Amino acid sequence: MANPFAHMELTTPDPAAARKFYKKVFDWKLTVLGPDMGNYTLIDTGDKVAGGGMTSPMMPGAPTAWMPYALVDSVKKTSAKAEKNGAKILVAYQPIPGNGAIGVFLDPTGAAFGIWEKEPKKAAAKKAKKAKKK
Repeated sequence: MANPFAHMELTTPDPAAARKFYKKVFDWKLTVLGPDMGNYTLIDTGDKVAGGGMTSPMMPGAPTAWMPYALVDSVKKTSAKAEKNGAKILVAYQPIPGNGAIGVFLDPTGAAFGIWEKEPKKAAAKKAKKAKKK
């Protein structure tokens, strides 16, 4: 598969209620990051390929919904390709330090879709080495 799903994210005005619900329904490990990370909730499903997250809406009017993220080689190139084929770009490129970058677009039918670019292993290793020196 050329571009597997890599991440699923729930945007909800009540992440605490969502955590409570999904903890009861699924055997997921949920980790709430601190206030400096917006109390983002990491979802560990036990799958080594894909994980997920839960967050409050990032912009006014954002719907409560799950959004898939497909793994791509380049967020910038894929965003350009999507736009050329009729997508409306919502987030062209947003770095996620230590993890890579994301992009979000609306497809021509109006569905939101995310794309995820992993941080190159060399860059991640270099950052880890630099952090150890401190």
